[in-house]
Amino acid sequence: MRRVGILVTLVTLVTLVTLAACRRGESTSQGPNKVRVQLNWVAEPEFGGVYAARVSGAYQRAGLEVEIVGGAAGTPVLQIVAGGQADFGVVGADDVVLARARGVDVVAVLASFQHSPLGVMVHASRGLNALEELKSGTLAIEPGLPFGAWLKKSYGFAGVSVVPYDGGIAKLLADPHWAQQCYVTSEPVAARKKGVQVTVFPAKDTGFDPYANVLIARGETLRERPALVERFVTATREGWRAYLADPKPANAVMAKQNPAMDAATFDEVAKVQEPLVRGELEADALGDMSESRFATLAAQLVELGTIAKAPPARECFVNVK
Repeated sequence: MRRVGILVTLVTLVTLVTLAACRRGESTSQGPNKVRVQLNWVAEPEFGGVYAARVSGAYQRAGLEVEIVGGAAGTPVLQIVAGGQADFGVVGADDVVLARARGVDVVAVLASFQHSPLGVMVHASRGLNALEELKSGTLAIEPGLPFGAWLKKSYGFAGVSVVPYDGGIAKLLADPHWAQQCYVTSEPVAARKKGVQVTVFPAKDTGFDPYANVLIARGETLRERPALVERFVTATREGWRAYLADPKPANAVMAKQNPAMDAATFDEVAKVQEPLVRGELEADALGDMSESRFATLAAQLVELGTIAKAPPARECFVNVK
């Protein structure tokens, strides 16, 4: 079901877009609007739609001049967007729920990934067919990550030494009894390139499946500049369609900013992540979100004790059309 949150219905939003464009002069005839997008990681295929929207000219056709700011581990994207240093940012859906539960007025406007790229990977040589069978060895999980808390609650991991995950795959490569959290589009690809075959258990199969690589904006931006939001989201969706059809042009641009990833890996990751981007949606609905998914996520975060009370799911997101 397509829904619109933050106090406006879909019909009202369309009306506001039209009125705001006239009132605020938000049109391409006035020259491009400058927009800043803050990423939460370096240039990689997970941001392919954003780069493709710029490479393909989708942003330009929408009257936007978009600056894409790379991130790194610990980049405070929520604070940057909430504080007005960027117009849009990339976070996880769980970050949106946590922020709104704490009174921060940020809203998801497009979900680049319909399914979480998180997962757990183990050596294929162990012959495990399900996470329930993980009864020994070591499991590395990032402290404080809701996904990690969900894994511990759901599986217990009796007999397993659960340790903090510090990034990378070096320990997994050296220890056949090492298991770790991963991005299904990243660490498993890297391990196979090193000659280690792994089995991956996606987050979706554990019951914890928040939207990922979610573009957010301030609630204030949605209320006061709906035309800008509509043009940005529509162009970004067009960018994702272009990236899914042919990722090479955007990959070439990202590779210049991220020389640590070679061209073959860019292409492979783009292919691996495609099901996460598409989900079960039609092409014209790429990035759409549902109230039920946000309600489920909020309830899970309450269950884990991450938040005390769930914010209204309908206020966490808006499907801009």
